[in-house]
Amino acid sequence: MKILKFGGSSVANHERISNVANIIQSYVKAGEKVAVAVSALGGATDLLIRMGKTAAGGDSSYKLSQEAFSTRHREVVNQLIDYDKHPAILNEIVEGQIELSNLLQGVYLTRELTARTLDYILSFGERSSAFILAQVLKQIGTEASYIDARKVIKTNDSYGRAKVFKEETYANIQKMWKEATGVPIVTGFLASSPQGFPTTLGRGGSDYTASILGAALEAEEIIIYTDVNGVLTADPRKVKKAFPVSTMTYAEAMEMSHFGARVIYPPTIVPALEKNIPIRIKNSFEPEAEGT
Repeated sequence: MKILKFGGSSVANHERISNVANIIQSYVKAGEKVAVAVSALGGATDLLIRMGKTAAGGDSSYKLSQEAFSTRHREVVNQLIDYDKHPAILNEIVEGQIELSNLLQGVYLTRELTARTLDYILSFGERSSAFILAQVLKQIGTEASYIDARKVIKTNDSYGRAKVFKEETYANIQKMWKEATGVPIVTGFLASSPQGFPTTLGRGGSDYTASILGAALEAEEIIIYTDVNGVLTADPRKVKKAFPVSTMTYAEAMEMSHFGARVIYPPTIVPALEKNIPIRIKNSFEPEAEGT
């Protein structure tokens, strides 16, 4: 089996989400067993952070940002889901927005934004994107299940960069895989504490989610889809002739990450390395490219 991960740039709008759904469907049609980790819509996590900080500062303009967040997700659903299926799906989105609104109102009234509350606020990004992607897959004829990672990935209560309880998490993932209907679409970045509160795995944590899924299920490959054709020899915005590297070691990827290259979120390496699972970086806009 293979684990597929799609970052925020790959699911930034309705056209890109449709493209991702088609990529996933192509694996299924080829007879591959896959599970998917997905990030929030591009820019959504930063917007949620700003909402929380604005509300904590006693500035009611956070409501404008929240409305923009809500409108964006409703519009994506309107573009991708058949009208007769809108009510139930939009209801899920609206209920989530109401929950987020109540949470932000509490932050605004108390003028306090704890790390725990911020993780709760951030959870709405991946919860929305993964739910929408699962519905789109169903619509195009590929059975899929929305999986809230808070129910399977368990961590300590170090909010913002929580440590994963590997044994419990792997057992939960294996159970989820056996029980899921169709392709599991898992919220990246998210987990939960022993007390059941939402936690997050650090910025870039959706890569880590994919690696955890891969290790737990002993996948043959973890494929991280982004917006470039693999790991490039230089920043393409500065070096026009930069080209993708075909292969590199885990150690080389880790070293590049520590020196600032946006290759891969460093904790991602560990679960894959422990199970000797290759990680491939591919471009969701050019899925035929081999990647790194």
